[in-house]
Amino acid sequence: MSEAGQRIALRDLRGFIFDADGTLYRGDAVLPGAAEFIADLQRQGLPWLVATNNSTTPPAGVAARLNRMGIPATVEHVLNSSQVAAAYVAREMPGARVFMVGEAGVREALSAAGVSLTEDWRAADAVVMGLDRAATDNRLRDAALAIRHGARFIATNTDRTLPTEDGLIPGAGAMVGFMEIATDVPAHVIGKPSPDIFLHALARLDTPAALTAAIGDRPETDIAGGQAAGLVTIGVLTGASSAEAFAAMPPPPDWVFEDMVALNRACFGVPAHSA
Repeated sequence: MSEAGQRIALRDLRGFIFDADGTLYRGDAVLPGAAEFIADLQRQGLPWLVATNNSTTPPAGVAARLNRMGIPATVEHVLNSSQVAAAYVAREMPGARVFMVGEAGVREALSAAGVSLTEDWRAADAVVMGLDRAATDNRLRDAALAIRHGARFIATNTDRTLPTEDGLIPGAGAMVGFMEIATDVPAHVIGKPSPDIFLHALARLDTPAALTAAIGDRPETDIAGGQAAGLVTIGVLTGASSAEAFAAMPPPPDWVFEDMVALNRACFGVPAHSA
């Protein structure tokens, strides 16, 4: 249990940062209790947002998906790893030209941050890589050449898999691992478990870390990243990990629940027991 978790009860929480895939939904299917829990947060006037490592879909697309699932959300309720990566490049590498490997979410975030894109690997100051399900051999070749030519290698996230209705499929981390092997250069990772995305989320929520929960299905990203940012952490067993995997963490999350139904009951019904 974290220091924050030792000091508070679930009813004391004042902000909630949710993972998306495997926590609120899987593919196009909402997970049990997710819509009801967020509706209860809305009724209580408690702020929340979704902080997702998934770099592929722009915030408007994620918000639209949530709305289709019965979770009323706007773009202000969504923060993805692409946005945090774009903010990092704009802040740390002003004027940099970026060779991008990724989908619409990465492109939109970089453009919104005023980052210049290039298709010439020789001119690239950085390579920003997220999951790209349409990446060609030539694009990966050019990204590798850019990195070996001195471009900084920045990864939106390193999730090895992505939960879908059919099971786990390769995620951005599989592509990043491929590129690290091909270039002998480790990526600078922006998404979870880096605390960057949680710190951005806290600034948007305007809540203190010690009274804000990071809720997710992955020990190595959602929980480790939340712990690194000083948050209360809550694991759910609806995605990629098991109760045993959460328990094996040093330290484990503050609480673990079977699903969002159980978490909702613990927050607004019967008292919860710590993991």
